[in-house]
Amino acid sequence: MAIDQILNTVMRLFGRRLINLGINKGVDVAARRGKPEAEMTEDERAQARAARQAAKRARQAVRLGRRLGK
Repeated sequence: MAIDQILNTVMRLFGRRLINLGINKGVDVAARRGKPEAEMTEDERAQARAARQAAKRARQAVRLGRRLGK
C-alpha cells in the first residue's frame, strides 16, 4: 500500500469518529432543548432521557438496515 492510501484510511477513521461525536452531542443538546441539566425539572429530565434513548434506537435501526441491505 502506498503511504497516501494509508493516510486516507486513517483520516477517514478519525473523521468519522469526530462526525459521530458531533452528531451525538447535537442530539443531546436538542434533547435537553439547550438547558443545563441543573435547570431542568424532573419531567424535563425524563423527556430528555427518552429523547436520547429514541435517538439511540434510531441509530441502531439504521445500522441494522445497513447490515440487512448488504
